[in-house]
Amino acid sequence: MPENTAHKVDLASLMQRADRVLKQLEAWLPPAPPEVDWSAHAYRWRKRGSRGWLDAVHNISKIKSTDLQHIERQKGIIERNTRFFLAGRPANNVLMTGARGTGKSSLVKAMLAQYANEGLRLIEVDKSDLPDLSEIVEQVRERPEKFIIFCDDLSFEEGEAGYKALKSVLDGSINDAGDNVLIYATSNRRHLMPEYMSENLAAKHQPDGEIHPGETVEEKISLSERFGIWLSFYPFKQDDYLDIVHHWLHELGCPESDSQACRLEALQWALERGSRSGRVAHQFAKDWTARHV
Repeated sequence: MPENTAHKVDLASLMQRADRVLKQLEAWLPPAPPEVDWSAHAYRWRKRGSRGWLDAVHNISKIKSTDLQHIERQKGIIERNTRFFLAGRPANNVLMTGARGTGKSSLVKAMLAQYANEGLRLIEVDKSDLPDLSEIVEQVRERPEKFIIFCDDLSFEEGEAGYKALKSVLDGSINDAGDNVLIYATSNRRHLMPEYMSENLAAKHQPDGEIHPGETVEEKISLSERFGIWLSFYPFKQDDYLDIVHHWLHELGCPESDSQACRLEALQWALERGSRSGRVAHQFAKDWTARHV
């Protein structure tokens, strides 16, 4: 066989083997993230390996602002802040803390339902994906819509990566978060991290009586204070709880007579669950309606 022909055969064989190796590698590599559907009103940040993308959510929870009872002050503040944001006026990041089931997450969803047609969009980010916040901000920076990054049920343990990522995006990074992004977060902890009695012992008492908190306490407060608005939510009184039950019974099509007849059962339902929250009221109303209508 001539030398040139042998070289061509060796090269062809090498190319075939390289092609097979590349195909095997492609099978292991994650696929390219899909194109973002910018026509959607809500998104979830998804991860596959090291790649993340905005996954459009088309079936959105349909809760109205009027469905949220006995949190008028909190509702008024967040509505005003959201309107300012949409109008291009200065607006603050919001931290909502307090009792479970009192409407913190529902209030954010209600803002989307109320203002989606005015350009408001929602991006839900899990706590485990908070290190990607700067990447999310960059993806939407040039978009004309206004984006609320929603972090639900947020809390951190010592040393978690998401803690510093959130702190940096809120206020402290060299990169500006942009005028079209706000962060709304909910938590059962006011300072987002566990607090221990031992931390109070580190406080320094000055001769004049002034108290200086220890460094650990200062570090924990430094994250929550980067939210410009703090909203606290409290357990409902009995009458407020019953009002919410009656509201949901009406929304579910129950006659007014049922609203009066179910009073005792509604209180027993709350007692069994150890909570008089809006969530518990809604759950009772669905159960009552299913049994009686």
